[in-house]
Amino acid sequence: MLDRAYFEDLDSSDPLADLRNAFSLPDGLIYLDGNSLGPLPSHVPAVVQRTVVDEWGHDLIRSWNDHGWWDLAERVAERIAPLIGAPPGSVAVGDTTTVAVYKAVAAARRLRPDRRYILTDTGNFPTDLYVLHAVADQAGAEVMSVPPDQVLDRISPDVAVVSLTHVDYRTGRRHSIPDVDAAARDAGALVVWDLSHSVGAMDVDMSGSDFAVGCGYKYLNGGPGAPAFIYVHPSHQAGFRNPITGWWGHAEPFAMESAYRPAPGASRAQTGTQSILALVALDAALDVFDGVDTRALRVKSERLVADFIRLVDERLPWFEVVTPRAPDQRGSHVSLAHPEAGRIMAASIQRRVVGDVRPPNLLRFGLAPAYQRHVEVWDAVEAIRGVMESDAWRHAPERTGPVT
Repeated sequence: MLDRAYFEDLDSSDPLADLRNAFSLPDGLIYLDGNSLGPLPSHVPAVVQRTVVDEWGHDLIRSWNDHGWWDLAERVAERIAPLIGAPPGSVAVGDTTTVAVYKAVAAARRLRPDRRYILTDTGNFPTDLYVLHAVADQAGAEVMSVPPDQVLDRISPDVAVVSLTHVDYRTGRRHSIPDVDAAARDAGALVVWDLSHSVGAMDVDMSGSDFAVGCGYKYLNGGPGAPAFIYVHPSHQAGFRNPITGWWGHAEPFAMESAYRPAPGASRAQTGTQSILALVALDAALDVFDGVDTRALRVKSERLVADFIRLVDERLPWFEVVTPRAPDQRGSHVSLAHPEAGRIMAASIQRRVVGDVRPPNLLRFGLAPAYQRHVEVWDAVEAIRGVMESDAWRHAPERTGPVT
């Protein structure tokens, strides 16, 4: 049986322990929702304020040149590239994840125009599914959705694009990137990965993958609505046709040419003027990962998740663990099933343990290795145990607002 001292010992020897000091987290709050919105890195407000007051407020339009606004997106992209195992010049930043998915899937489909299907799984994130159907309608293709464990068997020569979320947003189950990439390569299909629930918490290697997208506001802690990124393998960059061509993706934006000429490299995936304040916040947030080995993040993530699941088994008999037990089959969050998930989470939040809920019956708890303390795993489970033993959840609302 585990006890609190076990977790305290883990914290005392944690090589990533000092990263916690980089974040502004309320005292007494156990935040297990970084898989939805990462917390605020402490130095970000000062950086954003300087951008607003000194650069925008004082230097105005000169800041595009004098303060490097113009190439900020490229600099941020180069900082994200190592976090996903991508080479320089293969990542572009901007827009939202939904727009990035659209660009990547539409471009991939154009590279395989004679194939019928866009293959995905039934557990994919809803916005990805919406986009896939839109691309299929526009490109004369069909979406084929299969259970996650059937994806590898359904990759065939009539599949143009395989579009998957690496880590299932509900269950935490993850696909094997090498296995899917290899099967697609053998069939001549292309793969688009959504890394939104991976990057920043796991070691991800896109060097052998075709395309990827991801968001900046989950484990990268870039702030609500932070810009997304898109990865284009160097071998596909020359043939990448951005379906939303705009001046930021032009080879020479200020040439003001009537005809579109794509920029070299992944920069051609950009479209319009970037949100500088959002980019500044994301850029500053990425400071947290400077010098951090992503493999160390994953080692800690695996420990946090494994211990959380073990404690649930030992101390929370009311719940079913739906997250895979094997470390190589899961990401960095744990999902528990219970028919009263909404009320239980509301009661847990009242006890300062913050996770979230996904319908119809899942409680999700994100274990973010950059700032999570091991002892928080024990304290969170004890708080949830208190909720269940006291029946406090019976008096809690099913929903506390539109965002669950």
